[in-house]
Amino acid sequence: MQLEIIVPVIMGCALLWWVSRGMTWTTRLAVTAVTLVVIVAVVLFEQSGP
Repeated sequence: MQLEIIVPVIMGCALLWWVSRGMTWTTRLAVTAVTLVVIVAVVLFEQSGP
């Protein structure tokens, strides 16, 4: 895996852990899925640039 994919995923997981301490498991899974989709979209957008 490339470093530009690993770093945002690790930072996103750390942020999710910190924010989701008071959430239910269903909400945590939904937030995790949305966050991973956003990270992948941003990385793909950056790689498709000029």
